[in-house]
Amino acid sequence: MARTNFDMLLQAGCHFGHLKRKWNPAMAPYIYTERNGIHIIDLHKTVVKVDEAAEALKNIARGGKKILFVGTKKQTKEVIAEKAASVNMPYVIERWPGGMLTNFPTIRKAVKKMANIDKLMQDGTYGNLSKRELLQITRQRAKLEKNLGSIADLTRLPSALFVVDVMKEHIAVAEANRLGIPVFGIVDTNSDPKNIDFVIPANDDAKDSVEVILNACCAAIAEGVEERKVEKADEKAADAQAEAAADEAKPKRTRRARKDVAAEAPAAEEAPAAE
Repeated sequence: MARTNFDMLLQAGCHFGHLKRKWNPAMAPYIYTERNGIHIIDLHKTVVKVDEAAEALKNIARGGKKILFVGTKKQTKEVIAEKAASVNMPYVIERWPGGMLTNFPTIRKAVKKMANIDKLMQDGTYGNLSKRELLQITRQRAKLEKNLGSIADLTRLPSALFVVDVMKEHIAVAEANRLGIPVFGIVDTNSDPKNIDFVIPANDDAKDSVEVILNACCAAIAEGVEERKVEKADEKAADAQAEAAADEAKPKRTRRARKDVAAEAPAAEEAPAAE
C-alpha cells in the first residue's frame, strides 16, 4: 500500500491551516503551532491519520463496496474526479443534491430518467419532435449528466463517504451521519471534526494537499479491489476443484453399489427354494 510520509505532506503544503481567528477549538489536538497569525497543522499526526483512513478504505473496497467522494470546491474538484474515477468510485463535484442519501430512491429515478432519454434518442423515438422540444430534452439531459452522471453506477447507498472540506459539505456529512454511513474527511483548522469518523487533519484548500492525500487513499482502495479479485479467483478455483473431486467420486460409488447388489442377488434367489 502506497504510504505518505512527513516530507511528502510538507512539500504539498498540507500543514497550512487557516487564520488563527477563524479556528475551531475542536481542532486544537491537531495544531502544532501558529506562525504569522496562521495555524500550522501537526503533520506527524496527519501521517498517522492518513494511514488509518487508507487501511479502512482498503477493507471497504475489499468487501466490494462503494465509497462516494464529495468535494465541490472549485480548486480541488478536478483532482477529486480524476482520483475517484481511477478506482471506479462514484463522486460528486458539482452542487450536492439535497437528500441524495436520505432520499436515495428519488435520485435513482432521476438517473433512470437520464438513461431513458438516451434510449429513446438511440431508437429514433425523438425523431419526430420539433427542434425546440428536442433542444429542451437535450438541455435536460445535459443538466442531469452534470449533476448525476458521476453517480450513474451507484445503484445502492454507498458504504462510506470521503469528503474534502467537511464544513462546506456539511449537508452531505449530516445525511451520512443520519444513516450511519462512516465519513472520511480532510479537515482543516476552521472545521469541526466531531461528526467525522476518520479525521485527516490537513489543508483542504490547496490542490496539491488534497492530491497527495487522495493518492494514498486511492492506492489503498485499488489494492483492496485487487485483493478482492484474487480472493474471487481463488474461490472459483476451489469450487472447481471440489466439483471435479465430487464428479470423480461418483463412478466409484456406483461401482461399489453394483458389487453390493450382485452379492445380494444369489441370497434373494435362494430364499424361495428354502420354503
